[in-house]
Amino acid sequence: MIERILLLPGGSLTVLLGLPLILSISYIFISILLDPLRHLPGPRIARFTRLWYLYQIYQGRFEQVNIALHQKYGPIVRIAPGEYSLDDVNAAKIIYGHKANVVSQAPWYYAWSPADPNKSGLFSDLNPHRHASQRRKFASAYSMSTLVSYEQYVDHCTALLVQRFDELAQSHHIINLYHWLQCYAFDVIGEITFGVRFGLLDMGKDEAGIFTAIDGRNAYGTFVGIYPFLNNLIFPYLPKSGGFTFVIKFAVNQISKKMASLKDPRISRTDGPPDFVSKLVARHEEDPEKITKADIQMICQSNIAAGSDTTAISLSSIMYFLMKHPESLGRLRKEIDDAATNKLVSDPVTFKQAQEHLPFLQAVIKEALRLHPAVGLGLQRIVPEGGVDIAAQKFPPGTTVGVNAWVSHRNQATFGTDAKEWRPERWLEDGGKEMEGHMLSFGMGSRTCIGKNISLLEMSKLIPQLIRTFDFQLEESLLGRGWQTESRWFVKQIDFRGSISRRKL
Repeated sequence: MIERILLLPGGSLTVLLGLPLILSISYIFISILLDPLRHLPGPRIARFTRLWYLYQIYQGRFEQVNIALHQKYGPIVRIAPGEYSLDDVNAAKIIYGHKANVVSQAPWYYAWSPADPNKSGLFSDLNPHRHASQRRKFASAYSMSTLVSYEQYVDHCTALLVQRFDELAQSHHIINLYHWLQCYAFDVIGEITFGVRFGLLDMGKDEAGIFTAIDGRNAYGTFVGIYPFLNNLIFPYLPKSGGFTFVIKFAVNQISKKMASLKDPRISRTDGPPDFVSKLVARHEEDPEKITKADIQMICQSNIAAGSDTTAISLSSIMYFLMKHPESLGRLRKEIDDAATNKLVSDPVTFKQAQEHLPFLQAVIKEALRLHPAVGLGLQRIVPEGGVDIAAQKFPPGTTVGVNAWVSHRNQATFGTDAKEWRPERWLEDGGKEMEGHMLSFGMGSRTCIGKNISLLEMSKLIPQLIRTFDFQLEESLLGRGWQTESRWFVKQIDFRGSISRRKL
């Protein structure tokens, strides 16, 4: 056969080799002509290929690109063939609400798990029924009523961070605040999950390369997810060593220790409240089929991989906006000082006290999460059989639709004409509760981040402690131009620098 092809005249050989390309181009143009949504706007190249979307994400500022697209084209924008970004008051509730018809995760999430879909975590599981079943197994460990048992771990790490900041204040050097807040968030989630810190606050550096490894894993999922079929080809060849392997081994080690300790009569089970994994191991011992060892390992790894980044980003956002807006910082500091004087809050502040007696603190947290949500891409879903109506447009089955929190959180119909501006007072005014229903910082509906309460716990406890104890000053260049970020799913602050000094009371 090969010999016959090689013997063909040059023209015939060219036609034969070019036939697949011709057929592919023809297929693309026919698909566009028959597409019932061909009238919807967006970058012209996005009609033909996903390469435009890939390139924009590679640039690292897609959240800003997405905002600009909606400013130019309106509430519906095509970002890839068959894929749309939406900016409509009701879009999020239609797509993500508990009663939503659009329930299937887009194939993009497939790249965030091993090639075997049965090994997917809560974040990446495309099967809504299996996801719901798995989520129910762990929900009680993340509930608001359980949070009080985790406060001692947060307090321990907070005291250590305050100690480190005291030492850094004496040096009078400009420091990378994001790095220290990430060390803090990582050690907190280690304590909450295993009762053991990773030791990052002790060292002040990530010697195991955990942060780099998690960043790499996020970048892999983000880019390969645009062409999810590649995951089957690439995943088996990913490195089997490095920072993320350290996290996996650490998790497996700690789970094994907890299982052994439950069977050891010499170890008391009454020394303080149990950590996260102890609760799950105890339930595993009661019913090994209901919660398996693999289940425990999966959820513990998810805690570490997602819980540290999202919380560090959110803590950095809160501190950055307070440093940029001294009037808000002054009001918050007065609220905390007055509450302490009136013995409404203790030292350290409890989560309950922060919620009940520090309303401006809660407004500041919400406003920071609104203006800088941790995730910078749309939360994409697949339209089911029967289609769905969103923003006065009927989307047929199989279409990919999603809302980007960075876009939605700047919707003026929801958040007011000053939606682009920092104004935490909006959350204390009439309509604050209604605005909360449009927040996507932790997702929405059945896919809401299961660790949301733990993240809010850390923010509500750490921020008052820092504000009461230290004065912070942004590095001078950041006061004028703002900070630099890079989006690889998470929108991370890569130059949040400033100085610290002990507050003079």
